[in-house]
Amino acid sequence: MKLNTFCLIAGACLLVATAASAAPVPTDFANRVPLEVAGKGPWYRLQLPIDVLFAARHGDLRDVRIFNAEGEALPYSLRTGTASESRVGSEVQARIFPLRGQSGRAAADSVKVVRSTTGTILEITPSAPTQDAQQVLRGWLLETGSGDLPLDRLQLDWKAESDGFQRLRIEASDDLEHWRSFGEGQLARLDFNGQRIEQSAIALPGETARYLRLWWESPEQAAQLSGAILSGSRSSAGPIPMLWSAPLAAKADANGDFSWSLPLALPVERVRILLEQANTLAPVALSGRHDGNVQWTPLARGVLYRLPGEGGEITQEELELPGSAVSQLRLQLDARGGGLGGSTASLSIGVRATEVVFLARGGEPYQLAVGSASATDGGLPLSTLVPGFDAKRLSAMGEAHLKGSLQTQVAVAPGVEPKADGRWKRYGLWAVLLAGVGLLGLMALSLLRSSRPQN
Repeated sequence: MKLNTFCLIAGACLLVATAASAAPVPTDFANRVPLEVAGKGPWYRLQLPIDVLFAARHGDLRDVRIFNAEGEALPYSLRTGTASESRVGSEVQARIFPLRGQSGRAAADSVKVVRSTTGTILEITPSAPTQDAQQVLRGWLLETGSGDLPLDRLQLDWKAESDGFQRLRIEASDDLEHWRSFGEGQLARLDFNGQRIEQSAIALPGETARYLRLWWESPEQAAQLSGAILSGSRSSAGPIPMLWSAPLAAKADANGDFSWSLPLALPVERVRILLEQANTLAPVALSGRHDGNVQWTPLARGVLYRLPGEGGEITQEELELPGSAVSQLRLQLDARGGGLGGSTASLSIGVRATEVVFLARGGEPYQLAVGSASATDGGLPLSTLVPGFDAKRLSAMGEAHLKGSLQTQVAVAPGVEPKADGRWKRYGLWAVLLAGVGLLGLMALSLLRSSRPQN
């Protein structure tokens, strides 16, 4: 029993010491820089510059940390830039045409539609009525314009002989021949004791249509329209935020190819190659590799040029890449294009922008640390870091910025006492751990000796 107790105690000491020794401290990282924060906390957003990516030891930025003045690592999450999407609302003043027909017959059987070559309605006229047949208003035809706007709302300007409810069905078409259901709607206008209730808007399914046809369930009560406005929205995707490096000098080989070595393997999505001379045209092929000992993998082909145009000079200096991690790039030129116009080439890499969202705690100044080969991923999902996260909460967060450039030593801010070096803490923890293991061994040896039978 005593041996088991000693083992449990020693195991607990081992776990505590190992966990404590695994906690990161600022001195574990090769580069640090203080931060300044502004806006509403306690969550802050920090846009990482390209220098931080180059200072990292891992392309996925697992070795990025945020520390407070007490040297405690703060909880954080990494966000990679994505294309921003927004919806742009539009309105169309529809052209309206009455649909008349004989009572008891479908209006489509009794009208003649004249269209232009582009499909625009020129006129709608009733067919010759039969003798003594009474023409009644059965509905309305709406021309929506180009027909490329997803329609989600119809606002009618209408009047009727009497108040009440008017139900109608809606059909849609792009050619005036084939019709499909587009939903149903109801108009209402009630007056009583000086008060009015009115319903003039109808929800639509958000689909495109060149023409709409409104049919009243009770044709005798069909409203007179004086205007119709159609509303809809289109989604618009903005560009993906990118970080660009400064131009990197190339190394030329005997074959006339150019190559570049990056500080680490990065998920490069674009490259920009500067064309210094006018009237340059160069078919090129770009390849990359993660390790210098493996074969080159084709990444992109294209034509780079800098040529005169009608409105001035036109240029194409960028190539789009698949975004795989590469540490080396090679550019091969088609000799028929005459080269880049120089003996060397400069290339800038573009990677998706990344920001750190962190939860501020403890004293300022906070600091960013990066550059640790042994670091493991310590980031949290954004939904965990910010309970109830949504885009509105993100835009309302405060912002953090680097205060200076990356450096290996950070001066202590005035009024803040310097903290003990994390290395001495670790040395002490390891000494306690080793002493505990040694003590455990001595106890086990003593128990074994005492348990031997005495001769």
